[in-house]
Amino acid sequence: MNSTTFAIDHGASGTSNPYVDDTVKWLERAVIGLNLCPFAKGVHVKQQIHYVVAQTQSVPEVLDLLRHELVALTETPAELRDTTLLILPHCLADFLDFNDFLKQVEDVLESMNLAGVLQVASFHPQFQFAGTTVDDVTNCTNRAPYPTLHLLREASIDRAVAVFPEAEVIFERNMEVLESLGMQGWRALDVGPSTAETDSTEQGGA
Repeated sequence: MNSTTFAIDHGASGTSNPYVDDTVKWLERAVIGLNLCPFAKGVHVKQQIHYVVAQTQSVPEVLDLLRHELVALTETPAELRDTTLLILPHCLADFLDFNDFLKQVEDVLESMNLAGVLQVASFHPQFQFAGTTVDDVTNCTNRAPYPTLHLLREASIDRAVAVFPEAEVIFERNMEVLESLGMQGWRALDVGPSTAETDSTEQGGA
């Protein structure tokens, strides 16, 4: 790690890093609070989430940091670090650019022979499903305060699916929950970025 990153092994309010604090608030109020991911509460309560903030605007530097964090995750026992959230508050603010960037992420996994061992999910404050409008509340299932890469262990996913065998119904339920909540209800959760410099990535099409 270097001066371009901030890392903490678990998130709690008042970390001295606003990007981690915003991400933890989103996790607690939206992901866990709305039960958008039934697997998230366990790793959060057990403090098994590693938060990393990339203080860079450079995509190559983000990819270097991604490689570092992928290796670190494989080398750390799951009971200490089950998953990693790599937060990119200063890079890839445009969703289309971020979406294109995900191909490079997959290439990194392949080049490191980690496909099938780890996978990377993604969230973005401007996420938009094809065929939806920017203010369609269902897009919020994949919206986070900042562009974020979620590094997951395939083994942990397999264990979670074993506990919740009908995992495919989660997506449909999430759509129903958000449609019931509405965009006004989503905004009332106050899970967007709190820092003035990230106004351009504010959620919800506001």
